[in-house]
Amino acid sequence: MTARQENEVDDMVRELLLLMPRMVSRAKQIPVPEALRSLSLAPRHLSLLAYLLLDGPMTVNDLAGRLRIAPTTASLLIGDLSRKGVLERREDEADRRRRIVDITPAQRPAISQWLAPGAAAWRTALGPLTPDQRRLFVETLLAYEAAVGGGPEE
Repeated sequence: MTARQENEVDDMVRELLLLMPRMVSRAKQIPVPEALRSLSLAPRHLSLLAYLLLDGPMTVNDLAGRLRIAPTTASLLIGDLSRKGVLERREDEADRRRRIVDITPAQRPAISQWLAPGAAAWRTALGPLTPDQRRLFVETLLAYEAAVGGGPEE
């Protein structure tokens, strides 16, 4: 890398180091709906709920794969949310050995209300980009996550 390229990268690093705390702060300001406040939901729950809200009911293994966590970890999260009345598990009609996980009808409106502002903001930010630019953006965030040593299981 040339000195000019290093300076350009450093300029972007500086900008991102200033931007990331502001983004996290703004995301934390999204109010948790009253119906969910007493449930002590953590970021790991938010990701799981986002998949179910956006993609619909799925199996424990499907959720684990999307979250990039072990099925046993996914099962623990699902069990925790089931006990809190957030999720329900039912038999898969196609294969009664499998369990399908979904958000309970009672909690769906509150979860949708909670996740909607973030989803709308991402749609606004990503909408003008080409599919290749969107993919590059997501891959860059994943590379950053890996470089700082954080992962979905940590």
